[in-house]
Formats: sequence, C-alpha cells, structure tokens
Amino acid sequence: MIRQQQSLVLSPYAGLYDIVVPKDNMLRQINDLVDFTFIYDELKDKYCLDNGRSAIDPIRMFKYLLLKAIFELSDVDIVERSRYDLSFKYFLDMAPEDPVIDSSSLTKFRKLRLKDMNLLDMLIGKTVVLAVEKDILKSNSIIVDATHTKARYNQKSPQEILQDRARKLRKAVYAMDESVKARMPTKNTTDVLEDEIEYCQKLISFIETESGVAQVPKVLEPLNLLKETVEDDVEQLRSTADQDARVGHKSTDSAFFGYKTHLAMTEERIITAAVVTTGEKNDGKQLQTLIEKSKAAGMQVKTVIGDTAYSEKDNISYAKNNEIELVAKLNPLITQGGRKKEDEFLFNKDAGMYVCKAGHMAVRKARTGKKGVGANQTDTYYFDVEICKRCPLREGCYKEGAKSKTYSVSIKSNEHKEQMAFQESEYFKTKSKERYKIEAKNSELKHRHGYDVATSSGLLGMELQGAMAIFVVNLKRILKLSE
Repeated sequence: MIRQQQSLVLSPYAGLYDIVVPKDNMLRQINDLVDFTFIYDELKDKYCLDNGRSAIDPIRMFKYLLLKAIFELSDVDIVERSRYDLSFKYFLDMAPEDPVIDSSSLTKFRKLRLKDMNLLDMLIGKTVVLAVEKDILKSNSIIVDATHTKARYNQKSPQEILQDRARKLRKAVYAMDESVKARMPTKNTTDVLEDEIEYCQKLISFIETESGVAQVPKVLEPLNLLKETVEDDVEQLRSTADQDARVGHKSTDSAFFGYKTHLAMTEERIITAAVVTTGEKNDGKQLQTLIEKSKAAGMQVKTVIGDTAYSEKDNISYAKNNEIELVAKLNPLITQGGRKKEDEFLFNKDAGMYVCKAGHMAVRKARTGKKGVGANQTDTYYFDVEICKRCPLREGCYKEGAKSKTYSVSIKSNEHKEQMAFQESEYFKTKSKERYKIEAKNSELKHRHGYDVATSSGLLGMELQGAMAIFVVNLKRILKLSE
C-alpha cells in the first residue's frame, strides 16, 4: 500500500521541532487541523503499488504544492527553503536531517499524479466540511464574484518568449564578462520553434559549463527562468504560448489576457465553490453552477449576493424556482428579455458594453426612444467596423461592404417588477453591504498567494493553481475563526 511508504519520523533531533516551531505556527496549526490521509484515497489509482521503487510519499508532494501556494515561491526555491527551514520540514513530516527532493519531482507530480483529478471541487469540499465540523458556518448566504488572472505568457509567440528570455540571460552574462561573447553559441536565425529550443538548450549548457559566471546571482535568476521555460514548458511551447487564455475586459479601456475564477463565498469568508474559465466569459452565466457546487459542498443556500452581472433574466427565474433570494441589482441592459443573439453578444458589466463572440468590445453606445412609464427604449452598441472586416468570425455577423456594425437592445421599463420591489426592501439593502467581503478575498488571493498571474499554461494548470490557493485561504480563515 502506498500509505505504508510513509515512515514514522524517528530522529534524535526531532526535539528541535518543539523548540523552533511553536504551537501558534501556521504550518503546525494546518497540520493539526487537516487529516491529509485523504490524499492517499484520491491518488491510489495514479501509482503502481507492486512494481518499481517506492515513490515519494504523495502527502509530502501535495504539501510541497501547498507551501508554494502559501509562500509564492518557485519549485526550486520551495525545495531549497525546505532544506534549512525547520517549520517546512515539520510540515512535510520530515526529520530535521532528512534530504530534500529534487525540484523536478514537483513537475512530474503535477503532470502525472494530479492530471484528470477534480482537485478544485474536492479541496473546496474538504474545507467546507471542516468549517461545518468546527461550527463556523452560520449563514445560509453566499456572495459571488469573479477575479481575473493574467496568463503566464502574454500574446507573444512561443519563439518570441524564448528569444526574450535568452536575450536577458545573455545581457546578464555580458555584464559580468563581455569576453565570453565570442564563444557564445550561434544564435538561431530561422522561424522554426524547434531550432529556437535547441539554441536555448545550447546556451544554457554553455553558460553552466564554460562561462564561469553561472553561479553569480544576477546570472542565475535569468538562467533558471530560461531553463524552466525550456524544460518544464517545452511541451506547451511546441503548440502555443497559452492556447486556453483569452482577452477579457475589466473596463472600457482596460483589458487582460488570461483567465477568470468565479467564486462563491459565505459571509464568514469561506469559499464554497469556484469555476475557472477563460478570460472573456460572462460572470452571470456561472451563477447557477456556483450555487449547485456550493450545495454539493454542504452549504444550504437561501440568499445569493452579487453585483449587476448576476441579475440577468435566467438567474432571476432560477433563483425564484429554487426559493433563493437574489440580492443583485437589476440592470436593464442585461435583464430585458427581448434581445436577439443572446449567446453571441454578452454584456460586460465593468465596461458597460457588449462584447461579441470574437471578444471585441463595442466602442460606443446610443439610446433612442421616448422616456416614460410603459415606453420602450433601445440601446444601440457600435463596433469598430475595421476590426469586423478582418475578423475570422465575420461570416453571418458582418455584412460585407457595410459601413457600420451595431447591436441593439430593447429596454422594457415594466420588466421584473418583483425584483424591482425587492431591491427597495431593507433586507436587500442590508445584505448588499456584505458584498465587499468577496472583493477583499480576491485581493488576498492575488497579493498574498500569487493569484494575479498564472503559474502555468492552460485551464488545467489554472484549476490546479486555484485549487491550492483556495484551499490555503480557506484553511487560514478556519484557523482564524477557531481562535
């Protein structure tokens, strides 16, 4: 059995832990809080139990990834710190004198052991169960919002990424010893990605073996970055920089290239559900999934609190049918029910504009029609026709030769009367004030746990990063509320 491969820590130096790792140390508290043996059950089918040499204990490998999420360190640096930081070794169930793993093992663990696992839902579910057991969850409300994460790679081609990092490495080497320039490998001059990868491998080898400056800190950092790009991401680089990442909009003049994580969180600030999507996806479309996932994790959902992105017609109907109070202000640009091509044009609530299926945002809007009770007005959104002319999705959307491309939305002033009345209630106004909490949680994920930039490429990598970061912030919150 794989769980038998973990041996009890018996060491003459184990007493050091009682001296240098106090009871209020966060890593000691997490160890005491969580029974990590669930990792064995989740990963038992990923290991060969009767052939080959013993694997590194999966709980230890999992904990290494947790440490990365907690302290926002690279694979190399997290392993190096675990060599001398006794709080790390205690958390990893190691004896003080035990050797550390090779950092490359973490990459293999992510790719081979965690692949095809629904780690995101599983880890969130574990923390919700813990919170229920600790009698922390008192409310039956969830707050919903989305946070964006920039792609690890921008919209450069894979070859441009390699060229840029190789250039920075050469510059660092020349700053230390310009005489090595004459002995450097010949730069690649073709447009073939494989040739660029081969050149980078030669450059790395030369600097490590012949330059004499490989261990200088100013050289070591760009050297490690290029090595990690080539070794860890070479498979991804051969296809694209990040084929899953998409352009999303934060406002009319602010965009990002990457992903969105749609979150549901209790009023006690425990995350109960998450959905990772590409950056252009509409926030409101994820609401029903977030509610269902929260219920599956063990939450009783009676109230949902969100911004105007979540008050579209389908969500209002869903909430009513499931006896859920939807505390989200109406926006007539979203909640009207008469617009055409709803799946092709989605409203971006931050920018106040519609975005077409190709990800292009309208550049301006104009309102027509009479004002007043019972009157119908129309908002017309204008797109940049020059972009439409070149768009690969223009067929059936843009008429060749047209001088403009617009999308119109009729606004019905008498729609959703029940929701409009609910908006005026004291309950609605009181609950709306809770929404700030999830914005603070988004900030914590980004600024304390590295969630502002993806650590790998692709949706699966983003889901793994999200699983670890959310697991950590939930555990920290449970510890805080248990004090």
